[in-house]
Amino acid sequence: MKLKKMKSINTIVFNLLAVIFAIFFISNNSLSENFFSEAKQEFDEKNYEDSKFLFQRNIVFNPKDAKSYLYLAKIYNSEENERKEIKYLKTTLLLEPDNEEAMYMLIDIELKKSNFSEVKKLTKNFIIICSSFCDKTKSINERLKNIEAKDESKQ
Repeated sequence: MKLKKMKSINTIVFNLLAVIFAIFFISNNSLSENFFSEAKQEFDEKNYEDSKFLFQRNIVFNPKDAKSYLYLAKIYNSEENERKEIKYLKTTLLLEPDNEEAMYMLIDIELKKSNFSEVKKLTKNFIIICSSFCDKTKSINERLKNIEAKDESKQ
């Protein structure tokens, strides 16, 4: 009889823990989704400091959310903090290698730096993954040719 009661209590405790875990998991996911939605809304309203805080908070709950890293890169772009912009773009591409927008932004930075070899490497990958930003490939190639022409005229 005592053994039967113990099994019943163990079953109840196990089920209770399972329910608590499920509630925690669901609330944690919805909480991070709320952070992203709220951060995106703040970003759209150009409240960059508030959105930066919320995107960073979202990353705490969801460290593999490439979209949050991309938006942080955009914020640092607007703040003209190239070092942090590059850091967040590279993180975005690490998590989501086929993210066209992040790759295009990184190509743009490398073009401004006249880093031809990096631009060519990134452009090769960009052409493979592009679906909605494909029209940017022509612009990249033209800018690259213009920079190379200017560089050759200096010699």
